[in-house]
Amino acid sequence: MTTKQNKPRKTSAFQHLMSVHWWMAGCYLILFCTGPIMARLPRDLPGRNGLYDFHKSIAIISLILLAWRVITLVRVWGKKYAKRFPKTTPKWWQKTLLHLSLYILMVGVPLTGFFFSNSFQANGVKLFGLVVPDLFPPNEDQVELGRALHFWSSYGFLLFVTYHTYQQWHYVRGTWRRWQGFRQGSRAR
Repeated sequence: MTTKQNKPRKTSAFQHLMSVHWWMAGCYLILFCTGPIMARLPRDLPGRNGLYDFHKSIAIISLILLAWRVITLVRVWGKKYAKRFPKTTPKWWQKTLLHLSLYILMVGVPLTGFFFSNSFQANGVKLFGLVVPDLFPPNEDQVELGRALHFWSSYGFLLFVTYHTYQQWHYVRGTWRRWQGFRQGSRAR
């Protein structure tokens, strides 16, 4: 039986960090599902551009959430490491390098998407209908490079996400069980 003293204390900042984590996970799930679908759609299909705009809007939302997550993460690290610096064991390095890779790809994948969209056409990225300023100039010669960079960085990111999920499987399974319990409890009411 677990007592209050044995339970790990979760700070408000940690809870915010995990909340943003799950919102971002939802965004990435949408992006990973819509990306391969829209890439295979015929160019003349009605509604195809709307799916692209939705995909790009979710990517921008994920970047906004990433900025929020980084700010929150800095707060958590500031509190955690202010008292003592971590022991840099091989396991710590593995975890740190995995997360660093994830963060690099969380920025890199949308940037390659911007590059791909902007290379293809000016004003190629919109946030739910609002035109986002171009980060890269239109350049038809760069379209294939943009497509390849976005494709490979996306699937590299998916590989790292899969590994991260595997590493945290006990936590994912516990979260799923809590969510299922919450859903069953809300249905009983």
